[in-house]
Amino acid sequence: MPLHKNTSMNLELIIKQHFNEHATAVSASQKQLEPTIVEAVGLIVAAIKSNNKLLCCGNGGSSGDASHLASELINRFEMERKAIPAIALTTDSAVVTSIANDYHFDKVFSRQIEALGNQADILIAFSTSGNSKNIISAIQTAQAQNLKIIVFTGKNGGEIRKLLSKDDIELCVSAEKTSRIQEIHLILIHCICDLIDRSLFN
Repeated sequence: MPLHKNTSMNLELIIKQHFNEHATAVSASQKQLEPTIVEAVGLIVAAIKSNNKLLCCGNGGSSGDASHLASELINRFEMERKAIPAIALTTDSAVVTSIANDYHFDKVFSRQIEALGNQADILIAFSTSGNSKNIISAIQTAQAQNLKIIVFTGKNGGEIRKLLSKDDIELCVSAEKTSRIQEIHLILIHCICDLIDRSLFN
């Protein structure tokens, strides 16, 4: 059944609003984050050259971002090149559920970092709110084990921002809607993957 004309017009206005909000967020983030993106890529490239690895984590949609980043690095982005060592801490359901069951869901990433993280590896963590307790715990464990840290956050950075040292890197999308923050996080992932490839292999 076709939509009523007025209903269709309302839906089109909502669609335009989404696109306009996205464009505004993209423009603002580009201006704000360009230097920090370059800094993050430099840190990652140095780690890869030193045979260190990346550990990626997040919850919900951010879990998908962590897996997406790891898959682009291990497989490839847009050019043929050797695999880059990255682990998504979100994908082993047996590990995640056993930690959540035996300890607490707040520990699902920190316990894995304790097991897998070596000094000068990089933790790449995603939290649109900046307040995810298991991401906070992951950062604290990473700091204790002398990992480098890159976090993707949103809004005002939340509690995570308060934990970071001067050597840690925060890519904060200063939008309020989770959907807009996640959209920019995806652009950042693709931008970083492209710059890594160009820096190391082009």
